[in-house]
Parts: sequence; structure tokens; C-alpha cells
Amino acid sequence: MGMAVAGLMQASCNWVSIKLTIEKTRSIQSKKVISRNTCRTSAGLQEYDTHSNSNGQSSTLPQVPKHLVTVHDRQRGTVHKFWVPEDQYILHTAEDQDITLPFACRHGCCTSCAVRVKSGVLRQPEALGISPELKSKGYALLCVGFPSSDLEVETQDEDEVYWLQFGRYFARGPIDRDDYALELAMGDE
Repeated sequence: MGMAVAGLMQASCNWVSIKLTIEKTRSIQSKKVISRNTCRTSAGLQEYDTHSNSNGQSSTLPQVPKHLVTVHDRQRGTVHKFWVPEDQYILHTAEDQDITLPFACRHGCCTSCAVRVKSGVLRQPEALGISPELKSKGYALLCVGFPSSDLEVETQDEDEVYWLQFGRYFARGPIDRDDYALELAMGDE
């Protein structure tokens, strides 16, 4: 089947390796063979995994390209480097690798996970919390950001980004935190 898919793509494929894994499901033992094939296409090298189970059924899936993402976390004074597939959100992939990064809404609506892109390309079609103006200046949101290349970013202070985005609407400048007013408001609940 791998060759049929490659033929449709007008590619030549070369076998690279075979990995045999055994999975137990209840009392039945089944074997799954995973073959990794490298295919040269007009778009460059593509990797495909061919999965075959004990019933003889197989499927071929393309490997999604991965990119090295480097996050300079200014708040914690740390640098994280990790691989992220092009079709995965950067924040979710970091969390899957036990890397803690700032976040709040997870939907691209706030600026808690805001970063500034130092190098590379980040796609963020769902980033509602960042204006087109800030996007053009290199700001992005990790919770809805996909890497399109190796990427280096730096976390930003949420209040800073909020001020850059909405500060012009507040003529008197940033609003100072009033803990006494907050305490009174919380007491009413």
C-alpha cells in the first residue's frame, strides 16, 4: 500500500527500517509491524509509517515535520528547547513534555502566553487576543501557535502586551491596582 500512495504522489520510495511491536489485548496477542519509508517527492523528502496488524490490514500515514522550538521564559529565567510537530500547538506539546509555560485561556483570547518571535515562523490563525498590528511586530500566542520552521521566542509580560494592544484607548495611562477596592468588591460576594 505504501507504494500505491507513493505512486499517486509520483514519488520513489526506499525502505528504511522495520520495527516489530507486540501488543496484548485481553487474552489475544496481536502483532503490529511498523515500517518507516522515506519517499522523495517534488516537495522534498517525506516519511511515511506503514502500520500492519495481525489481520493483514495496513495503512500508510505521512510523518508530520517537526521543528525545534526554543522558549526563553523571562518570568522564570529559564530556556526550554523541545520538538513540536507542525500540526500541534506549541503550548500543548510543551505540556506533554512536562515543560511549564505561562497560559490562562488556552483559546487564543488573552495575552497570558504571549511571546515575541526572535527567529523563525509561527502560524497562529486562531489568535484573537493579539491584534494584527502586534502580530506584524512579531508577537504571538503559544496556546494557538503552530511552528512552521525552527523557532526561537521570548515570553512577554502579559500587562506589557495588553498595554501595547489597548493602551491608546486609556488616555490617562495604566490603571494602578487598588487592593482596597478589590477587597471591598470581594467582600460583597
